[in-house]
Amino acid sequence: MPLFGTSGIRGVVDQDLTPGLCHEVAQALATSLTVRSRVCLATDTRVSRNVLKEAIIAGLLSCGVDVTDLGILPTPVLALLTREWEFDAGIMVTASHNPPEFNGIKLFNRDSIGYSPEQEWQIERLYSQKQFREAPSGMLQQGRGMRESYLDFIRQKLPVKSLNRGLKVVIDAGNGAASGFVTSLFTDLDLQVLPLNDVPDGLFPGRSPEPRGDTLQTTVDFLREKEADLALCFDGDADRVVFCDREGFLGFNEPTAFISRLVAERSPKSRIASTVESGRLLELAVQDLGVEVVRGKVGDVHLAHLTREAGASIGTEQVGVYIIPEAGYYPDSIFAALVLLSRVGKAGEIRELFAGLPRLFFDKSKVPCPNPVKESVMQEVRGRVESFESKGVNDLDGIRLEFDDAWLLIRASGTEPAIRVIAESESPSRTEELLARGTVTVQAIVDKRR
Repeated sequence: MPLFGTSGIRGVVDQDLTPGLCHEVAQALATSLTVRSRVCLATDTRVSRNVLKEAIIAGLLSCGVDVTDLGILPTPVLALLTREWEFDAGIMVTASHNPPEFNGIKLFNRDSIGYSPEQEWQIERLYSQKQFREAPSGMLQQGRGMRESYLDFIRQKLPVKSLNRGLKVVIDAGNGAASGFVTSLFTDLDLQVLPLNDVPDGLFPGRSPEPRGDTLQTTVDFLREKEADLALCFDGDADRVVFCDREGFLGFNEPTAFISRLVAERSPKSRIASTVESGRLLELAVQDLGVEVVRGKVGDVHLAHLTREAGASIGTEQVGVYIIPEAGYYPDSIFAALVLLSRVGKAGEIRELFAGLPRLFFDKSKVPCPNPVKESVMQEVRGRVESFESKGVNDLDGIRLEFDDAWLLIRASGTEPAIRVIAESESPSRTEELLARGTVTVQAIVDKRR
């Protein structure tokens, strides 16, 4: 099994991800950098954060790299400060949307873009060889002024005077890295803010760190009770954001398509980047703008590099990832939310746009699957493709089957031990049928390997 998945290194703490592994990964990273390089590091709120952070810091220092500890921060802030404060690399200790028992490591370059697969392979090779540099110890210091620096950046990049301060906005931080940070930031921007699950707690007592329709009902109830207009719901490290209004969860594809349109309308660029997991709503939302949607592999690292290589105005994943080159080639949910709040007159505009478009029905499931057998499971799935009688097959990342009225995607998750199944069509029954068929097929194959 390779160390890196679609979004860094991820695993269950003390099983897949141990302090010893983190120490050696840090030594490998430090060895790939020059002596006295400067690295910044932040974490989300998980209870394992300190023991893993200490192991990483010790590994970096032992190879002659200087470290600045930024504490608990959203991933987009860590990525931005890596660039703005001129660090040579940035490390985020997080498992993003995974359950509390998971944690992980994400690496960022000095220009804020995530480490490419080639760079990850270099780190993995050094880790495997265990030939780490010996050097006088680096220095450790604590960061200061992170929120203020991010706020200054927002004020430089966004027309903050146009923010819709008439909207009442719920900030559901999910007890993750956004806790306190986003509420404070939005308050400084004179927005009307109602905080929810806004206390850092790595057990995520308020709700799951993965914001979805089935985990956000309490948020919707709170929004209605407070007569708010919109809820911004962040995942564990705040590199994702999804939205709710008084009618409920706004969906995955709807906000990403809406915000993509907002950005594309004001950009001279004629492309939008996305992944094989995104639905056809994205094309429908921008078809009158003459904008092309370019799809690539799943994962914010793949998406960031695709966005840059394609010269796209924005990169999106339907789970709520937004990469806006105006800010940088990293996922910035906070910046994306502020773009939305600076362009809409009322929360209902999102639903109004899609009321005028053909209705699509999108759903997904996942089948638990041990990491060591994922590849063999997917090989057997490929052998059964013909039985689905699709019109076309896209095997760029997993297997996406195209039909006249629908599509079905089956792919191995790069962040957890599971096989994901996603379907979209023009009718709920067709989506349900495809999703069930794909899920049953995968489950049967996995069961044979238990």
